[in-house]
Amino acid sequence: QLAESGGGLVQAGGSLRLSCAPSGMIASINPMGWYRQAPGKQRELVARINILTTHYADFVKDRFTISRDYANNTVTLQMNSLEPEDTGVYYCWANGDYWGQGTQVTVSS
Repeated sequence: QLAESGGGLVQAGGSLRLSCAPSGMIASINPMGWYRQAPGKQRELVARINILTTHYADFVKDRFTISRDYANNTVTLQMNSLEPEDTGVYYCWANGDYWGQGTQVTVSS
């Protein structure tokens, strides 16, 4: 019920855009967000959005922006100034413990 797109390989300093489209019973659910999991590490929150209120992890440092387009029913994570430490699998999340399948983000130095 959470369809993710985006991700890929980018050089340090580059940008990527992740999108997530909730569907079915959770199409209008709030809040939603993005988590990530690096190899050998626990899954951690990247950003959340609840209606118009956003929350970011400290490591985002104004580099990432989460937004929600209710007309197109998507939640987007715009990631700029990417660093190798941002490498990992990024998961879309929705309230009620719904998770996407994950999309790989790899940042090369």
